[in-house]
Amino acid sequence: MIEKLRAALFRIFKKDSAAGKIIDRVVTEEIMLYIIFGVLTTLVNYVTTIILKRFIFTEEKSGEFTLVNAIAWAVSVLFAFFTNKLFVFKSKSFKAKVFLREFLSFVAARALTGLMEIFLPELLMKAGLDGRLFGVKGMIAKLAVSVFVIIFNYVFSKLVSFGKKSGEGAGDGDKQEEKE
Repeated sequence: MIEKLRAALFRIFKKDSAAGKIIDRVVTEEIMLYIIFGVLTTLVNYVTTIILKRFIFTEEKSGEFTLVNAIAWAVSVLFAFFTNKLFVFKSKSFKAKVFLREFLSFVAARALTGLMEIFLPELLMKAGLDGRLFGVKGMIAKLAVSVFVIIFNYVFSKLVSFGKKSGEGAGDGDKQEEKE
């Protein structure tokens, strides 16, 4: 499917043009899968937020949206870890040492963007970006922050959590562990 998309884009933009070179670098299986699972992770986050705000944290108390964002962030990070591990970066090892290294580095890398995702929406809401989306006040601010969070998360995942270690590919965790 990715190859069909690339072929269609190359029919519009010549492969050796500036746009074609960008397409060649950006429209890859890994990046497209990351975008798909990034959207699904964002959906998990938003659905968790909406459910929590509609049914559990129904009052508009100060700091409540921050707590809801923290819970939604934790749920979505778990979802993102497993989908990124298995489908995007194709790291299939579940050996304790490899799994723990990947999980801890993934969560650590997500901590910075998690803080952004947890605290920035409420700050943006206080600054006036407090519009409602899906019937929830503050979702416009949350959406604005999400754009930056997705970009940072890809870079962190690619370079830190599932990047190549000691000349081995991300999917070669078993081989790497055998060397250690």
